[in-house]
Parts: sequence; structure tokens; C-alpha cells
Amino acid sequence: MNILISGASIGGPALAFWLRKYGFDVTIVELSQGLRPGGQAIDVRGPALDVAERMGLLADIRTARVDMRGMSMVDADGNEIYRSEERTFTGGDLSSPDIEILRDDLSQIMAAAAQGVDYLFGDSIREIVQDAEGAHVTFESGLRRTFDIVVGADGLHSNTRRLVFGPESDFSRHLGTYLAVWTAPNTLGLDRWQVFHQVPGGNWGGGVMSVRGNSEARVYMGFESEPLDYDYRDVAAQKRLLRERLGGAGWVLPELLGHMWEAADFHLDSMSQIHMDSWSSGRVVLLGDAGYCGSPLSGQGTSMAMVGAYVLAGELAAAGGDHVAAFAAYERELREYVRRNQQLAYTNKARVEAEQAGVEFDGEDFAEVAGGLTLKDY
Repeated sequence: MNILISGASIGGPALAFWLRKYGFDVTIVELSQGLRPGGQAIDVRGPALDVAERMGLLADIRTARVDMRGMSMVDADGNEIYRSEERTFTGGDLSSPDIEILRDDLSQIMAAAAQGVDYLFGDSIREIVQDAEGAHVTFESGLRRTFDIVVGADGLHSNTRRLVFGPESDFSRHLGTYLAVWTAPNTLGLDRWQVFHQVPGGNWGGGVMSVRGNSEARVYMGFESEPLDYDYRDVAAQKRLLRERLGGAGWVLPELLGHMWEAADFHLDSMSQIHMDSWSSGRVVLLGDAGYCGSPLSGQGTSMAMVGAYVLAGELAAAGGDHVAAFAAYERELREYVRRNQQLAYTNKARVEAEQAGVEFDGEDFAEVAGGLTLKDY
């Protein structure tokens, strides 16, 4: 069978790895000219660790981890008001088996492992027409090809989802926050450490963490807002928007904002989730954020994509390529796991608010959600 995957971040190459293992022919189309750089530190947790081990990549992922020692919270003058060597803002409990890794580092590892894949960089899908013979795809470049299955692994703003299922507004739930991330010099001389500042009682803040042996840093800035009308592909407009929102901030946030103008990997987006009654339509199926984005607030987007890739490929193999049976089994296996992971976004937000108020909080955590899924052997 010939399968097209749209999106070459993490879920797409992870799926390609498993599909190639089972003997499928795989093409990945990616709008960027190559693997996209940048992105926040992400987490590989629970069953996703098992998936990485079954891929033979767990050791490589551990080697590339960001390896934090701890975190600090500071006031507007830079005075430390809280520190922890037990957990961090971006990665959680440092004693857990979870692995925190930069998005682009994990993307490189996944892509290197997916051998025998045909890549179409700098292109995207314009049209998909389905019939009994296959999914007939027209690309923006003018190329036309027919595939047995098309997989949308193209993120929150999935083009595949829009073409086949309808507008994003039908499925998106805004969680009230925007987040920007970019690479900057480690001007604070941080040593495997992260520092964050949030205005007391305010709705914005930011921070910085050292990465890659302290040779550089990743900057995070966010603010609360109702949905904003802006072009998510217009990076210059996004930078101006962030400057307008946070330009008057305290601590070193203005200095960190200054570095965003030269950052080639700047990314800003809403904290949103995708909720759909079905992740498939005919020969087209969605994977990861395209079908069930949990948002960075859940801390589980990467794990859901890796687990989803393993299950989707496994069910296709088990069904002998029967996409109708495979897609139904894919949803049966993952629906409850996805629901609980998406709920974590709300739980995590409530947990942070309780900690800030000095109130004890009792709610489901990452380990409990991860324990709710046992991976099948395909």
C-alpha cells in the first residue's frame, strides 16, 4: 500500500517508521523546506516511553534530553521568590522517568529512524478526491498522485483536516492563552536552569531556560486573551503582537524580547484543543494534534502523537491494510486515553493556580493518565 503523510514534525516521521517496518510505502509532504527548527521543550511520558523503546530510540532520546537541575521564579526586579530542585515549570517532576527534550531534537531523531521514506519538502496538499480506487491528491506544486491512505499529521492548524472535515473553528476550543517560543543566547549564564517571571495578579509572563549544554537558551512568553484574529503564518505580525502585549514587562523580559527579532525559529500560537467525533473520513485519517490536540497545557501532545502513530500503524498492519477496520480500531484503542490527556490541560491549570494560592490540590496527574493505556503487541 502507498500512504501519504502530511507533516514532518514528530507524529509524521514516527508513523512513517512503523509503516515502513510493516512494509508500507510512505511519502511525507511538508510545507517547510526541511525539518522545521525550534519549538519548546516537550515531554515523552508513559506509554510513549515504551513506544520509543520499541523503536530502539529510547537511548538516543535520553542522550538528547535537556537535563534540567531546577527552576526559579523571580519578581520584576529579578529577586528570587521561589526555587525548586525537585520540579521545573516546563518538565514537571525531575525524579520521574519522563524525558524532556527539545521539539526539533526529537524531530531529527524520528526522521533519521524512518528509513526509506520519500519526502516532498516545500509543498502541501491542495485537494483530495476520494473514490473506490484511492485518494487522488493534487499538491500545491501541481503534482498529482494517488494514494491508498492519506494521514494528516499537520498540527493544530491542519490543512488536511480543513480540506476533508471542514473549518478549524468547528473543532477548536481556545483555552484562553497564547504562547511564544524562540531561541536566544544564554545571556543570563544559566547552568541547566530555568527562570520565570509572572506579574502578580497579571495575565502574562515569560521565562528562559538554558539548553544544549548551556550553549543557547529557549525563551517562553505568554499572555491570556480571547481568540485573536491574526495570520498564524505571518511571523513578523506575530512578533509585533507579542511586543505590544509584553513590551512593558519587568525583569529581563524586554531584553529577551529583543532577541526575537533575529530568531529564525520564532513561533507563536494559541493554547487550543481539537475535539472531533471521528478522526477519519473514508481513506483520510488524522494523527496527533491534527485530530486531538491537547495543547501545551496538557504536557501530553508529543506522547499522544507517538502513541497514536504506533497504534495507527499497528492496526493497519493487523487489518492487512483494510483502512475501514484499522481506523475504527485506532479510535477504539485511543479515545479514552486522549480524553484523559486533554482533561489534563484543565487539571494542570487548576493545579498551578492552587499552588500559587498555597492550597493543596488533588487531581489526576501524568502517571495516572499514562497508566490508563496498555500498548498492544502488533
